[in-house]
Amino acid sequence: MVRGSGKDIPGMRISLLLLATLAAAPLHAQSDTLTGYAPPTAGRERALERLLRGSGDTAFARRHSRFLSAEPHIAGTPAQQRTAQYVLEQMRAFGLDTSRTNFQVFIPYPESTVVELVHPVAQRLSLTESPLAGDASSQGTIWPAMNGHAAPGDVTAPLVYVNYGLPEDYRLLDSLGVSVTGRIAVARYGRSFRGIKAREAELHGAVALLLYSDPQDDGYFVGDVYPEGPMRPSDGVQRGSIFNGIGDPGSPGWAATANARRLTPSQMELPRIPVVPVSYGNAALLLEPLRGHAVPQSWQGGMPFRYHIGDDSTTARVGLWREPDSLGWKTITNTAGVLKGSEWPDELVIVGGHRDAWGPGAEDNVSGVTSILEAARMLASASGKGYRPRRTIVFATWDAEEWGLMGSTEWVEAQEERLAAHAVAYLNLDASAGGHDFGADGTSSLHPLLRELSRLMDQPYDSITVYAAWRRSGKVADTADVTLGDLGGGSDFAGFYNHLGIPAAGLGFGGPGGIYHSAYDSYDWMRRFGDPGFQSHVAAGTIAAMFLARLGNADVEPFDYSVYARYLDGLVTQVAKVATQKHVTADFAPLRASIAELAVTAGNWQQARDSLLRRPAARGLLTRLNADIRVVEQGLTRPTGLVGRPWYRNLVFAADLDNGYANVALPGVIEAIRSGDAALAQAELGDLSAGVARASAALRRATAAAMMR
Repeated sequence: MVRGSGKDIPGMRISLLLLATLAAAPLHAQSDTLTGYAPPTAGRERALERLLRGSGDTAFARRHSRFLSAEPHIAGTPAQQRTAQYVLEQMRAFGLDTSRTNFQVFIPYPESTVVELVHPVAQRLSLTESPLAGDASSQGTIWPAMNGHAAPGDVTAPLVYVNYGLPEDYRLLDSLGVSVTGRIAVARYGRSFRGIKAREAELHGAVALLLYSDPQDDGYFVGDVYPEGPMRPSDGVQRGSIFNGIGDPGSPGWAATANARRLTPSQMELPRIPVVPVSYGNAALLLEPLRGHAVPQSWQGGMPFRYHIGDDSTTARVGLWREPDSLGWKTITNTAGVLKGSEWPDELVIVGGHRDAWGPGAEDNVSGVTSILEAARMLASASGKGYRPRRTIVFATWDAEEWGLMGSTEWVEAQEERLAAHAVAYLNLDASAGGHDFGADGTSSLHPLLRELSRLMDQPYDSITVYAAWRRSGKVADTADVTLGDLGGGSDFAGFYNHLGIPAAGLGFGGPGGIYHSAYDSYDWMRRFGDPGFQSHVAAGTIAAMFLARLGNADVEPFDYSVYARYLDGLVTQVAKVATQKHVTADFAPLRASIAELAVTAGNWQQARDSLLRRPAARGLLTRLNADIRVVEQGLTRPTGLVGRPWYRNLVFAADLDNGYANVALPGVIEAIRSGDAALAQAELGDLSAGVARASAALRRATAAAMMR
């Protein structure tokens, strides 16, 4: 999983009257209507959701977590194939139809790594995480500290501290007259995807990069370290990919099937310098001897000495040797369990999460897979009791997410046409249970549904609802509602949402922790600190099951495009402010007019839909209406993609160019503004306006069909 992504879009407001009504309502109170449902189907759906809320089993969740996190299961290894077999066996036992899909991707492993201080003293660093008392996983095999797709090399050079290694950090170094060229850069993790750090180090002439997690960010500065507490110990290393692309680098833009055309490694857009992660215990040995400029206060980390940028007096060696390129091609395996729909079997509601990890992976992402298994078990059991879904539900687990979202991306690329025509929505479960604090993100058309479902579920380890706890943990004002995040980059929703424009969401329970991508992301950490009673695993699985059921059974899919239009308008306001700040002249009026038209069209559609569903409608009409609704958000994609990033087709959100974790709203427009290109910004605004018009046209078609009944 990828972490990060600060959210700066305000949540939708709700009135004081509505808040007072909710506060006075009994636990799990429900209205007489259900969006997208006729009364008979609404009653059936409510009965199903009551059944689901009482079906969770922490014993099952605990068992899945223990088995799946028993050993490191890196993509391409036999251990990872064992997780695939386990998931398939469980889903077959639930009564689901199962399948596996293999792809051949380029993920070379390291053979040997050396990091040593050369001067002022000679000292080779131990790159192995230490066994810890009370943690069984750390007593066994530990996967080497590595950054996926780092280049081989053996260099000796002076060290230079570059803070977080972001573009603005290098600008500050330039202002101080400090050159990184020919040096080994040392950067701390955080504030951006590690691949951006590798890209910037290489662009500025560094011959190697060392990455470490500073204790100020996730170590003793934050709380007690593992095993006494949940935070990163001094030996803890954050592994992770530094590939800035999406999917297999050997088949960019097309599926990596067995007979697919492939690039050679020299043709792939991969880092060209060695990059190695180290613990903050090792980083202290490298940073403490540095002299030269004292760092600005904002660059000071949490270790007990003053940080300096460095001069030529402290040198180190970084050596990285990896297996031959011919051995770098690995087989990865996705799994699927299918609960076939009774009325619209071609329409797909999909939930997925990745199985691979950089170690035991109890939180990232055994927790997500466990929640998927719980949702599958609940819905399969309900199906046997007469609640078979009307649409087909797919329970997927992806491989090689940690190497660049490979499994899900290749699967999407292999069947783009089918998904574009038939996929209703995608739900992503990535690190779904590492604490008790609920959060969700997704396209704004799904925000009301996610809030509603959180009101129906009991908060783990508490007597209030998830929604009430969500408000409490976020310290939400009485006049506001909880804020949901947006989808930009970093996990397996990307192929569905950022590439194809299929509505998507993600949810889960988080908390403080410092074991991310380390050998200590283990079952023992989870049972002691993350989710001791495995209630968050079950709660995430139950909310996921209700999400799938709500979309899988609706007469008409319950997307809220009035909210979507208001959200878009808010995004335009923010981007227009950036244009003013950057002194880029652009006319936003046509786009605002298109969004205003979308708001009117959405309101008309929702009135027509609700009027239609006051009594049962013909199946053929419902089929037609849902076909129109499925292409609304796809209308806001562009086949040629973003400028310079053709894989990203969604014009509403994408991963930030300089922060692969964070999202960027209206990416084509904002990237043109950042580059100072007013003509391109205006062209992007025109394309976005056309996309909004396509979305409105789809809603008008649906409205006309509903009113002709």
